[in-house]
Amino acid sequence: MLMPHPAVLRTLVDEFEAMKASGSPEDETRAQDLAYTLCVSTGTREVTRALEVARGWLAAATAADATTRRTTDASRVSTDDGPRVYA
Repeated sequence: MLMPHPAVLRTLVDEFEAMKASGSPEDETRAQDLAYTLCVSTGTREVTRALEVARGWLAAATAADATTRRTTDASRVSTDDGPRVYA
């Protein structure tokens, strides 16, 4: 199964929660569209399950990103003490 990019998934979750919180009829329609997209994106049939899966994937992506950053940052540490001049 293809997984959505974490940034796209974060946007879907945030926007869905904002639409549900507002309570206006226009936002309710948008929330239904977002619920459908979340379900398709996560391979689920219920929005509550889709949100659980999305949050789990986002947490895993954040943890993986933090690990990658630590590894990448450590590899950037240079032990070179500057240019060498050979005469």
